[in-house]
Amino acid sequence: MNSFSRDAKVGLLYVVIAVFFFSTSPIFIRWAESISSYEITFWRLTTAAATVAVMMWIKREGWGVRRKDWSKFGLFGLITALHFLFYIASLSFTTIAHSLAIVYTAPIFVTLFSSIFLKEPIPARKWGGILIAVLGIAILAGFQPNFTQRMLFGDLLALGSAITFGLYSIAGRSQRHHYSLFTYAMTTYGVAALWAAPAAALSFTPGGYTPKTVLSILGMGVFPLGFGHTLYNAALRRVHASYANVIATQEVTGGIILGALLLGEIPGINEIIGVIVALLGIFLVIL
Repeated sequence: MNSFSRDAKVGLLYVVIAVFFFSTSPIFIRWAESISSYEITFWRLTTAAATVAVMMWIKREGWGVRRKDWSKFGLFGLITALHFLFYIASLSFTTIAHSLAIVYTAPIFVTLFSSIFLKEPIPARKWGGILIAVLGIAILAGFQPNFTQRMLFGDLLALGSAITFGLYSIAGRSQRHHYSLFTYAMTTYGVAALWAAPAAALSFTPGGYTPKTVLSILGMGVFPLGFGHTLYNAALRRVHASYANVIATQEVTGGIILGALLLGEIPGINEIIGVIVALLGIFLVIL
């Protein structure tokens, strides 16, 4: 029998919608390849903060962070920036297959951190669903047979991205009773942008800012981050972080579908099998 409350079901709906927005990220990244990954990270965070600020203005919601909490938001912003930067950097050292498979072990870290920091244990029977979903992501991404020390370093960066995504999820849930969704999201994205600014400045490529690139950066900030991650944070306020995060792994599935439709990248048999296995795992988690 489904044990989710009405509030939790709304949270699950939020994260399902968030996955759609998440899935647009690879498309926008492909269309913005004329600038560095670090610039992409900085601008998407900055645009996301501005997007949430506009939503706050429309809603006529005030903004304010208590002075004693700025150090906490500094940490949240650093975690958020590192999540994106670790993932982007990992792709310079290891394969996309390795990076994706490792980054999307995040549900395991979310479950561990929820239990350690928020004292929110997950039923033992649902661990099986989480592990199956992660297995599906690994099958979907596919593994490469050749392995080098360079790839090992990239894999460690991807693991850092997975761990920081777990911490990011816990941070969002921990503040649900202290700050409104928009205040939390705008402050976290804005502080994360400040953390990402030095790397973006060092890799600045002025000639890469074509109209297509600029529109893609804006799209990334508004849709996968401004809308997607804000919905994800809204879901974290209503449902256990593990459930929200295991559904969020389907960003990979959505990305493959949009890639096939918009970029002509047809998935192979391992992607198809991986999607089926991951969906089975998610089904077991939310039962």
